[in-house]
This record gives sequence, structure tokens and C-alpha cells, in this order.
Amino acid sequence: MNQRSRAEATAPAQQTTHDPSESQKERTEHAAHSQRAAHRSHSGQAKPPAKPAQAAAQPVQAAVTGRLPLVYVVRQLVVDHWLSKSDADRVLAIGDRERYGHPIAVLAEMNFRTPDAHRRLLDLETLTQWLAEKAGLPYQHIDPLRVDFTRVVDVMSSAYATGYSILPIAVTPAEVVVATCEPFLEEWVREIEQISKKTVKRVVANPVDIARYTTEFYKLAQQVKGASKTGAANPLSNFEQLVELGSKVEANDAHVIHIVDWILQYAFDQRASDIHMEPKRDQGVVRFRIDGVLHQVYQVPPGVMHAMTSRIKLLGRMDVVERRRPQDGRIKTRAGGAGGREVEIRLSTLPTAFGEKLVMRIFDPEVVVRSYAELGFSDGEAKIWSELIRRPSGIVLVTGPTGSGKTTTLYSTLKQLATDEVNVSTVEDPIEMVDGTLNQMQVQPGIELGFADGLRALMRQDPDVIMVGEVRDRETAEMAVQAALTGHLVFSTLHTNDAASSVARLVELGVPRYLVNATLIGVLAQRLVRTLCPSCKAEQSGPDETMWRDLVAPWRSPPPHTVYAPAGCLECRRTGYLGRTGLIELLVMSDAIRVLIGRGCELQELREQAAREGLRSLRVSGAEKVVLGVTTIDEVLRAAPPFAD
Repeated sequence: MNQRSRAEATAPAQQTTHDPSESQKERTEHAAHSQRAAHRSHSGQAKPPAKPAQAAAQPVQAAVTGRLPLVYVVRQLVVDHWLSKSDADRVLAIGDRERYGHPIAVLAEMNFRTPDAHRRLLDLETLTQWLAEKAGLPYQHIDPLRVDFTRVVDVMSSAYATGYSILPIAVTPAEVVVATCEPFLEEWVREIEQISKKTVKRVVANPVDIARYTTEFYKLAQQVKGASKTGAANPLSNFEQLVELGSKVEANDAHVIHIVDWILQYAFDQRASDIHMEPKRDQGVVRFRIDGVLHQVYQVPPGVMHAMTSRIKLLGRMDVVERRRPQDGRIKTRAGGAGGREVEIRLSTLPTAFGEKLVMRIFDPEVVVRSYAELGFSDGEAKIWSELIRRPSGIVLVTGPTGSGKTTTLYSTLKQLATDEVNVSTVEDPIEMVDGTLNQMQVQPGIELGFADGLRALMRQDPDVIMVGEVRDRETAEMAVQAALTGHLVFSTLHTNDAASSVARLVELGVPRYLVNATLIGVLAQRLVRTLCPSCKAEQSGPDETMWRDLVAPWRSPPPHTVYAPAGCLECRRTGYLGRTGLIELLVMSDAIRVLIGRGCELQELREQAAREGLRSLRVSGAEKVVLGVTTIDEVLRAAPPFAD
């Protein structure tokens, strides 16, 4: 297909209108056709760019217009000493080279390395950066989480974008940022500027991403529009939406099914731990939590958001019609299709002023086989913890706020204990991750089956190890104490700031101090901090002495000479962080601590005694990871409370 027929296949839509009328499309098509006629030579070849391409290190061999030839790329790489002559001959010897795809993609698949001493791999991003420098344009890696697809797809049609190998990635009141992998193909620029009434800023991105996201963005936008046309969006934008029991858009509509499937798969690809679907006054918002930080991903019309929520509730076997009460559900699926790993998704709905808010928490069953080092334990802490969990009886508590990694630590621990010789039973609300080696029971408040009732039933099941999801009230605390006194090892969780506070919490729940001393054997407090990306973390001078002293107080430690800071690269999506690890504070009960508990000491006195016996506070645990280059001081200060109140 020549340039004229490809561009005429469809006209760029005006960016400022989200649902253009047919007359507008006709005017746009006419304008695009006129611009193409004015800028096309008799042979149909594009005119040379106004500014010739600039070489990165050496002058270009000749002016390049139109699409990028493989021969030009290979010869320029040789001139710039990025490719050896022998490797260049191998490429040029391939017959019918152009049909294999974009020249950059073809070369990247061959895994060449630079001929110099560094032997740098010529991967897709490296070659794209080289091409951007050669063309004198900025390089841009497309981060789909930062692209508002609902706006950029209105700049031009899918066929137009595909025909010129371009993709709009940002729209502002003054300009449109367009990614291209054909930097010398410029005839479309003036057309888009005249139609959109905005300045076009070109950036160079790799051809694989452009092709992939062009398909995904436009297909998703088409599905959203198709779902919107199925039924008008709910016109109510106030609290009355709560009592609307029907959805204008059907949950089983093919468009809605595709949108939900795509969002779930995309969340798996981006390592999201939670998906938030939030109805707002004018738009529904989809956000992903990645490494503990929320990122807005998409905005969809309210009617489509309601249909998406209904679809997910249907998959989770929840009551689709009931929207006035909070509900819980779960979905088990596979990440990456039929052959991918199994993933469990816990669902929770909440009625809000503009409709149902849905949160999906994603659990990867592989976390139950993580080592203590992966969880953030030091060698010494891992040894102490291993000794604690192998005692025949007693209570072991894991404490921290929601999202601090308690579930992961408990499941990893129980997985090690659940052998053929040991009966491990749990009472949970809800069951976070289903595991075949555990006997798991979920509480059912509707039939008056709570933690205490479940624990009472488990006592008659000949258990060796019991895990209670959370000690919430006096009855549950008393049953846990009774289980420990009768020779069982009991694990549970509490919501407290640090390890020592768990003792005070048990006393507040009504457990006598002498029973706390008789049953409690250890408390693990933890927090999660983001870890620095190993590919791009940057070394810098150490912190000032005052900041470091405040971090490790009341301990004393000289500040490190060097620490690491986030930089940002493609691996970490320019955030500087990749993954999370735990900060650990482990309190082991001793005779001296029991004496203090028995006489009702102050909480700070208990902390200080534990510190004298070897306890390291959460911030000291974080300081160690700062010295090792795992995380930053800012992350530790954000996540961990000070040792003293």
C-alpha cells in the first residue's frame, strides 16, 4: 500500500473531541487529504525533512528520507564503530531483509555486540537510543502506565498511526507528543499540527513497543466506546447511585469482558499487588499499586466502570445485584494465559457515593516458598526465627499495619512447618492463599462462626500448629492462650506499631499478665520498604551525621561513607525502585522481660530491656539495608516508626 492509500484509509480525529460526528470526520479526512497532496511529489515519495538527520558520532553517509532502510542503519553503525564489518556483512547477506520487520528490531534479534573492549549488547533499547541521537530527536521509552489512552487515541485513527509507525503518547493544551520509529518520515507532522491545532513534538521509541501499544491502546479504546454505546451511562452523579440495582451496560458484554481480561493481564505484567477500581463523579478510575505506590492507569466512563465491576463480581461468585453492602470474593486464574502460573485474586467491594469501589488484591502462590533472606531477614534473625517456630508450644505473633507483609511471612513460615508428620491448621478471614499442604478454614460471621469458634473447633482436630488470622477480641485471645497452654504452637497477627506494643495490646484485650508470660514466646514486627533497582542505583556520598544519628537512635553507629540513591531506568520504569523487602524487629521473650511484664512496666522500659538483649529496631534494620545499598534512608524513615515514643 503506497503512502496515499494508507493515509487515506482513515483520517486523524480531532483531539479535542472525544466522540466526533460524521461531518467532523469528513472535514478531517478532507484536510488530511489536502495536506498529503501538497506534500507529496509526483512519484509518491515523501519530501526530505526540513532539517536533515544529525549523526551521533560520525556524519551520515547520505540524506535519508522516508522509511529507514536496513542498509543505512547497518552502514552507519559500522561508521560509528558500533558494529563490526563482519557482522555487517552477515546482516546484508540475508535475502529479502526488509520483510523481517523494522531494521532496529531485525538487528536487535541478532544479539550483536559492539566491537570495542566493552562488548556492549546491541539490544532494542540501545539501538533505539542510537537512532534517536542519529536523528537529533529525544529518546523515549513508552511507559503505558503514564499514557492516558482515552485522550491520545483521539489525535489520529489507528490506521493512520499504523501506516506511519507512530503513536501519540501525551497530549497537552499546547502540544502532542508522538513516538515514532521512523524519524526521517515527516510528512504526517504538518497534517497533525493543522488538524489538532497543536504543536507536534516527535520522540523516538522502539518499533516493537510502538506496534504493540498501538494495537492495545486503540483496541482498548474501541472496546470502551463499544461498551459505552451499549447503554447510556448512569446520569446520576450523587449518593442516589447507591440504590441503583441495574447496570446500563451488561456485565457479559463482549467489550466489557475484553476490557476486564486486559486489565487483569496487564496488572500481572506490571507486578501490581492491588488493583483499585474507583467510581468518580464523571469518570471511573483504575489504579495499580506497584511496589507499595499507587499509579493511575486508566479512566473509563461511569457506565463502563459499573459493568466492569459487575463482570468481576460475577467471576468472583459474588451477588451482582447487591450494591449496598460490602462483599468479599475471590478469583483463581493464570497469569500469561493457559500455560502461566496460577494467581489468586481476593476481591472486596465497598459502596461509595458514586457507586461500588472494587479492590482486587493479587496473591502469587509462589511467595509461600520464599526464603528468609528474600523476606528481609538477616542471617542472625533467620536463625532466631527458625528456633522460635520449632518450639513445641507457645504463641508467636507477627505484627504490623495492613500491607506490611505479615501474610507473606506467615505463609512462608507455615510452608516450612507443614510436613507429612505435622498437622498445620488455620482459621482465616478470609483465606488469603489456598495451599494444599494446609488445612484452612474461613470464618463465617453470617452463621456465627468467628475466630474463637473456629479455634475451638480446631482444638478437637488434633492439630500440631495452629494459625489464627488475627487476634481481634478478648475471646479469640483467650482461646489462643488456651491452645498454647495445651501444647500447641499458635501463630497469629496483631496490628501494632512495634514488637513490644504487642504485649500491651494483649493486656488491653484482657489477657492476664501471668498468662502472657506463660504463653508468649516471640513477636515479629515488620514493615515493607522499596528496594533500589540494581540496574541503575547511583552511588553518592554518605548522609550527614545528624540524620544518621536520628535514624539509628538510641544505638550509636558511624554514618557510612557512601550510600545509594534511586536513578531510574527501563527495568524499574524510571522510578529507581524495583521490588520490596522487609524491615524486621524480633522480640524474644526472656526471664528479664517476663519480670518486667509481670510487674506492669512502662512500654519504653520493655523496649530498652529487649534492646539490651539484642533486639534491633525497625529503623536499625533499615539502616543496615541502607549500608548494604538495598534501600534509602527516606524509605526507612517513611515506613518505620522511631524506637522511642
